[in-house]
Amino acid sequence: MTTAPPPLVDADWLAARLGRPGLVVLDAGVGAHRHPDVRIPGARAFDLDGALSDPASPLPHSMPAPADLQRELRALGLDDDSTAVLYDGAGVYSAPRAWWMLRAAGFDRAAVLDGGLPAWRAAGHSVSTERPAARAGNLTVRPRPGLLLDRDAVAAALTDPDTAVLDARSHDRFTGAAPEPRPHLRRGHLPGSTSLPFTELLTPDGRYLPLPALRTRLAAATAGRPHLVASCGSGVTACVLAFAAHLTGHPSPAVYDGSWSDWGRPETGLPTATGG
Repeated sequence: MTTAPPPLVDADWLAARLGRPGLVVLDAGVGAHRHPDVRIPGARAFDLDGALSDPASPLPHSMPAPADLQRELRALGLDDDSTAVLYDGAGVYSAPRAWWMLRAAGFDRAAVLDGGLPAWRAAGHSVSTERPAARAGNLTVRPRPGLLLDRDAVAAALTDPDTAVLDARSHDRFTGAAPEPRPHLRRGHLPGSTSLPFTELLTPDGRYLPLPALRTRLAAATAGRPHLVASCGSGVTACVLAFAAHLTGHPSPAVYDGSWSDWGRPETGLPTATGG
């Protein structure tokens, strides 16, 4: 078995390995970037807006049940010894969510393409309009509890003085100054959480900041607390924060699966906060 890839790779790293046996490239674009006309050659769709979210959940982008997840990952051609590279069309936006799901499924041979498709194209590498043929893989999902948290676990984390709960949404959404893009959700944030918009961890062209800058920004947001839980609108950009924490060596970042799409529903009756 080859060595597992580093968690974050650049376009030249991927270009040098493209087409090698065992390499699986996955486009994890969401929203306007879902199913684009062009892709990195050979890339398959890791469909976070479709089959790679739980169809039984009323919440967007929820983690599928292990058996469902295993079926979909095998349909993407993933084997236990594959190397997966995940990217999206926005730069760094939804690819870390796909990486986080693979990690939660017990698969560690995955990397995020820094800067995504824009960085690939800016480096002068070719793109394709062809969809690759289907291939069945043999990956076995081995769930890791604790990487994705539910509402009760996050409520407990909010009362823990050793845990920082970070919100990756824009500051205006955090404070309640801006409405939520999803209908019927309340405005505001989890009481006791801290605003850290995911964009503050990225360069203007959609790549991660250098590690020293990531450490500085995460340290300021966590105020020295040793445990970290990331939240956002639906559990996607929270993974931008959690992945950055992983890059900097944080021992145990976690993600609120469902995030504000869960907590912010009026019917939950959960407390909210505004301002800040």
